[in-house]
Amino acid sequence: MPQAVLFDMDGTLVDTEGFWWQAATSVARTLGVELGPADTLNVLGRAAEDVAALLLSTAEPHAAALPDIARQLIDAFAARIAEQPGGVPLIPGALDLLGELHAEGIPTALVSASPRSIVHLVLPRLDHHFALIVTADDTTRGKPHPDPYLKATTQLGVDPRRCVAIEDSPTGIAAATAAGCHVMAIDTGRGLPSLHSLRAFKP
Repeated sequence: MPQAVLFDMDGTLVDTEGFWWQAATSVARTLGVELGPADTLNVLGRAAEDVAALLLSTAEPHAAALPDIARQLIDAFAARIAEQPGGVPLIPGALDLLGELHAEGIPTALVSASPRSIVHLVLPRLDHHFALIVTADDTTRGKPHPDPYLKATTQLGVDPRRCVAIEDSPTGIAAATAAGCHVMAIDTGRGLPSLHSLRAFKP
């Protein structure tokens, strides 16, 4: 079994990537920018600052400063999460896998491109104690750089080569792979694997 299992959050444990896309397109329009399918890779799985930089690169003159745009993105995302009755929707199998890992005593970490303020909005829905939480606020470089996963494995005191990272986006997959983790790429619609699938892990 792996030394630890590292989870992305948006699109992996909770079905929130659509809300992030809505937030990004809404803020983009205030800047005179229209996002399309070609922008997906540069929006989903990315930190707010990275998306803000993307928007400002094509925004109308005299647009707001990057920190202000990043804050608008986070606020718009948080508003959409808060609007969900009963909390954000879960990815199928999320609670089952988290429960199985807890029962087996396998440490889990949350490694998210979202800021800590967003993570704290979502955590009650997961009802799980993570040994460590790494957010966009905790590293200078976010996904697709390996920094978030390297920080998680360093703080957990585990070898990334003996950990499984569960991701759904190309950005997150690139980050976990670059950190040296074994990556399980999930299809959001099909849901998370069972613990049985992780038993096939070969360190």
